[in-house]
Amino acid sequence: MDFSSFLTSLGTSFVIFIVLMVLFAWLSTRQGNAVVYYPNRIVKGMEPWEGGSRTRNPFAWIKEALSSSEQDVINMSGIDTAVYFVFLSTVLGILVLSGIVLLPVLLPIAATDDGVKKNEHTSNNTSNGTFSDLDKLSMANIEVKSPRLWAFLVATYWVSVVTYFLTFKAYKHVSALRATALMSNEVKPEQFAVLVRDLPKATSGQTRKQQVDTYFKSIYPETFYRSMVVTNNKEVDKIWGELEGFKKKLARAESIYALSQGNGQGTRPTNRTGFLGLCGKKVDSIEYYNEKIKELTQKLEAEQKVTLREKQQGSALVFFTSRVTAALAAQSLHAQMVDNWTVTEAPEPRQLIWSNLTIKFYDRIIRQYVVYIVVFLTIVFYMIPIAFISAVTTLKNLRKLLPFLKPIVDIAALKTVLEAYLPQLALIIFLALLPKFLLFLSKTEGIPSGSHVIRAASGKYFYFIVFNVFIGVTIGGTLFASIKTIEEKPNSVFDMLAKSLPGNATFFLTFVALKFFVGYGLELSRIVPLIIYHLKRKYLCKNEAELREAWFPGDINYATRVPSDMLIVTIVLCYSVIAPVIIPFGVLYFALGWLVLRNQALKVYVPAYESYGRMWPHMQIRIISALFLYQVTMLGYFGVMRFYYTPILVPLPILSLVFVFVCRKKFYGAFCHTVLEVASQELKETPHMEQIFKSFIPPSLISEKQEDEHFEDALSQVSRSESSV
Repeated sequence: MDFSSFLTSLGTSFVIFIVLMVLFAWLSTRQGNAVVYYPNRIVKGMEPWEGGSRTRNPFAWIKEALSSSEQDVINMSGIDTAVYFVFLSTVLGILVLSGIVLLPVLLPIAATDDGVKKNEHTSNNTSNGTFSDLDKLSMANIEVKSPRLWAFLVATYWVSVVTYFLTFKAYKHVSALRATALMSNEVKPEQFAVLVRDLPKATSGQTRKQQVDTYFKSIYPETFYRSMVVTNNKEVDKIWGELEGFKKKLARAESIYALSQGNGQGTRPTNRTGFLGLCGKKVDSIEYYNEKIKELTQKLEAEQKVTLREKQQGSALVFFTSRVTAALAAQSLHAQMVDNWTVTEAPEPRQLIWSNLTIKFYDRIIRQYVVYIVVFLTIVFYMIPIAFISAVTTLKNLRKLLPFLKPIVDIAALKTVLEAYLPQLALIIFLALLPKFLLFLSKTEGIPSGSHVIRAASGKYFYFIVFNVFIGVTIGGTLFASIKTIEEKPNSVFDMLAKSLPGNATFFLTFVALKFFVGYGLELSRIVPLIIYHLKRKYLCKNEAELREAWFPGDINYATRVPSDMLIVTIVLCYSVIAPVIIPFGVLYFALGWLVLRNQALKVYVPAYESYGRMWPHMQIRIISALFLYQVTMLGYFGVMRFYYTPILVPLPILSLVFVFVCRKKFYGAFCHTVLEVASQELKETPHMEQIFKSFIPPSLISEKQEDEHFEDALSQVSRSESSV
């Protein structure tokens, strides 16, 4: 792609963003769209607009986002979202401080050399076979062994120092945020409970509950409250799911009947009882669903009793009257054997993955290693199609492979757009298939909480996209374009890969531009959720519950968003010195991301959980991983440039490893456990322990008939109960 094509594609992206922003400004003021653009405010009982929708400035969201404080974000979306904005701000700071030095210093040094002209006479090997105008603004225009390389070497150190300073500062800030949240004087159920796994076999004549109660009473006699033994809920969950499904169908049928009465007809809805309602006996829907609900309610109650008494498993939740005791218990070794009485902090009730709680210690380890192997194989073998896509989806190769497309791709306007975006769009679509698979793998490891699964999947996705997108595109594109040269000179492969880096900068410049202009434009305008909501509202939704389900936005989705941001961090850092012109694009990506997502966090997304910033250590170490890759890349590139003082860069990767070690020792412990000085803060009210206990009961085990004697036994005082709860 030449420089004019690049500018054309950039202009196209900008126009798309402006169109989407204008659409948002218009659509977000329409009364019927409030649930799409302001669901977080609506869920919290607030007015969608702080002023009237008709008198509201269409660009007021920008001022509101910029003027919002960190406390505003915490109040609306929690600590995890605030920590995500610390990440965005930190990366933005790194790129701005780097750009302030690199752009005015390195661009003139590169532009005034003649490396590209000399290389054109000796080599035609770049990412697209020709040197572009952008190469003249990069290290590609610096001659081998040139003393000008000193400036680039010093710049490599500058980027590293800025990254160390800002990430360390951010770590301190996030640690303070987490501590402040955890020492809150509000009662949080998870702070009074611990998760106990790997229970040893109970002695004869002793129930699981008696075993757990006796064990913890002997260790914590003054603060132990009671225990809840985990059960095998597979069957009861299935019945409960069917019951909830019929309740929804009944509510829908009653709404349809009420609407028909309003129209003067009063027609009762009917359905067929066979497969998918397509065959079988035709029945009155309301009567049929009421009968099924009555039948399943009785079946559920019977199964609940069986589950509570006969399906107890080898794990439990233990409750204490003091959150200091709970924090202390979660950090203590309770048994001589590591595979007995494993005690950890309890997640939030809404985060618990009940099916994973009963997986044994060694089973968890085996599962973890199996998943790591599967992820490694996925990374390796996914690189093959990624490299193939990056090589094939160029106009030159498409003309060869699909000759019938020539008349279409040769249209001037279409050619510019396709040349700029086709490989990037193919790559983005291909990557969209992966996250659910990685979430499934992470859950398979036996992780007990939803937020931990998301952190694990995020890590896998980060390493996947770095290896397959950044490294895969660079290596795949170069090797595919230079296969004949490699056959003739096999030893030249490393030189070619290094020399191709400045040329590949054009691909990544367009990739970043596409992500921030089109990606954030779609994020802000919410065109797809808006269309889906209105289609469901018109054709599917019959009551308020269905409408709420149609517009409910979910959370920010850290499992894919954070790794995608990390990919941009990796790309921009690795090219920051080689091709400094990429830095403004990185700044635009994170600045625009901060602005758009600030609006979404305050008004759109509803957090699904709260982990009090536990994602931050993973964010920080991946920023340093990107920095480490950048330092190794620069070390190799200076070597290819035959710069005599390249060994001066050797300490940088070592310094990064030392920095990670220091941060881990200084901060990480407080993210793994609740610090005792934090947990010891006084509460503004005495905790209601029975409410805390009941908040952890799975929905499928909650009895609708509270007078039922069995459930009174199951949910009452320990002395009366021999059940699992």
